[in-house]
Amino acid sequence: IASDGQVFVKFGRIVAKHCLDKRCSAELLCAAEQTHTISSQLGIVARVKAVTAESKSSSELLVSNAQNLIQAVLHVLKAAEAACIKGLRQPPPDSEEEEEVAAFCMQWRKNLLWHRAKESLNSDRDELGLRKTRAKAEPTLTAMVQEQSPQTKNTPKRPKPIKGHTIMDGHL
Repeated sequence: IASDGQVFVKFGRIVAKHCLDKRCSAELLCAAEQTHTISSQLGIVARVKAVTAESKSSSELLVSNAQNLIQAVLHVLKAAEAACIKGLRQPPPDSEEEEEVAAFCMQWRKNLLWHRAKESLNSDRDELGLRKTRAKAEPTLTAMVQEQSPQTKNTPKRPKPIKGHTIMDGHL
């Protein structure tokens, strides 16, 4: 679990590096740093617990740290969503990992914009004349991550964006 936390740290740092908005980038870097700290702490606690006698307090500490890591990862994903909405710069062509992260984020943004467009076409109105929303929630990065196969730690390969364009040029 601790090493999986480091995957999200790397993801957050890559998105922050290419984010067009400085505040979103700073928030994402802060969330990634917090996740890195908690992930490292969890790794230490797990190693200590592995070599010491079984105790209720050490088990509780381990579970508590794992829960904190989950919350930190969710914070990274929420901050990454904000960064993706603001826009991302095109990653360099020689960085396959950064291109994969950018493509993953672009796919999520495309899904979000598609969902919002469908919702805006909904003509159902309530008694006040306000548009009713459907029960289906907006797509989230968290949901996309959860859909990934547990055997795959990296995001799946996506088609490379066109050179010279920002990641958000072709949003629909």
